[in-house]
Amino acid sequence: MQDAALRLKALMEQLLGAPLPVRIRAWDGSEAGPPESPVLVVRNRRALRRLLWKPGELGMARAWVAGDLTVDGDLYAVLDVMAELVWERGEDARTLREALRDPDVRAAVWGLVRMAGPPLPPAPPREEVRRRSHLHTKRSDRQAISHHYDVGNDFYEIVLGPSMVYSCAYWDSPDGTLEDAQRDKLGLVARKLDLKPGMRLLDVGCGWGSMAIHAAREYGVSVVGVTLSQEQAAYARKRVAEEGLTDRIEIRVQDYRDVTDGPYDAISSIGMAEHVGSDRYLEYARDLFALLKPGGRLLNHQIGRRPWGNESAYEIDEFIDAYVFPDGELAPIGGTVSGLEAAGFEVRDVESIREHYGLTLRRWVANLEADWPTAVRLTSPGRARVWRLYMAASALAFERNRIGVNQVLAVKTPDTGTSGMPLRARSWR
Repeated sequence: MQDAALRLKALMEQLLGAPLPVRIRAWDGSEAGPPESPVLVVRNRRALRRLLWKPGELGMARAWVAGDLTVDGDLYAVLDVMAELVWERGEDARTLREALRDPDVRAAVWGLVRMAGPPLPPAPPREEVRRRSHLHTKRSDRQAISHHYDVGNDFYEIVLGPSMVYSCAYWDSPDGTLEDAQRDKLGLVARKLDLKPGMRLLDVGCGWGSMAIHAAREYGVSVVGVTLSQEQAAYARKRVAEEGLTDRIEIRVQDYRDVTDGPYDAISSIGMAEHVGSDRYLEYARDLFALLKPGGRLLNHQIGRRPWGNESAYEIDEFIDAYVFPDGELAPIGGTVSGLEAAGFEVRDVESIREHYGLTLRRWVANLEADWPTAVRLTSPGRARVWRLYMAASALAFERNRIGVNQVLAVKTPDTGTSGMPLRARSWR
């Protein structure tokens, strides 16, 4: 009798204390749940063992990355209805120990144990990072960056498209092209920094060189770009040479903490500060402050999260930490501004472009799905699944205001108080 889906649905609803918002298709071909709902496919019993050994987000992620759990139909729809149950519980979530005090929960867990088969825990997928230091030493940061970025430039070309910009684009219209939106974002950063010919720009976390090339080619500045990724640096240097800009752009494999050749007229930090960590943020801000000349500007482009009522309860997202950005941390925008001010900066403008990141991520997901076989070949099936899940879930998080992204413009204002800012601060538009 094929009834695994019906039994699984009943147990899950007993465990959750609420109706299951998706349809379940089990390994025996059975289905149960609302007929018009998105379908969550439990491909084997191993998926249950993963969830039992690591309840919550990490168990779900392991099952997804290993291919034990998948979706039939619209991935966004499944993630949207499952988010509140698995990913969005935040500081109000019950611990497993608290939940098991409920007899109904204990009964449901034992029912799942019987369905799951042999009790041995499955090995984590090989794509998982098995470390939890969060110390943000130069060595650990280098390893974290390598895990995320050194997965092959060809893979990133599929996802990011010709612009090779891995940060939120700046859209004029949802119907625009990704390449135009990324060009407009680089131009927005350059205008906020008031780049002019002859200036020196430090691009912290320069990626594949797009900002450096745009600034040198369009604004006539000299640029030093630093990254911890060997693969990014090699790709960026090749692009710089092809553009004929080797006399104006230097790409280094270097930690920003080791840059000593200031002062610079301007600094761009686009999508890099998320790697710094809360304990190191003031050090980051002070280092960049010291590298600027008086009157120099910093444009800090950074993802932020919603503040928690009890900030001490905040923990790094398990899936992101294990599979995407090891040691990555998000902070509320208030903490970012306070850190920059504590370092000596005068914060002159804060612009939220949250909706723009949802649009950007959906284009990246579409790029990945459109060339899925090639992406799998260039990396691994598990790595491609990581990126599909991560980007789709992140798109929804931005769209639902669970996280945001902000551009903070700060000035190293001298003692004279002359900031060099225009009277109408938004003139860069």
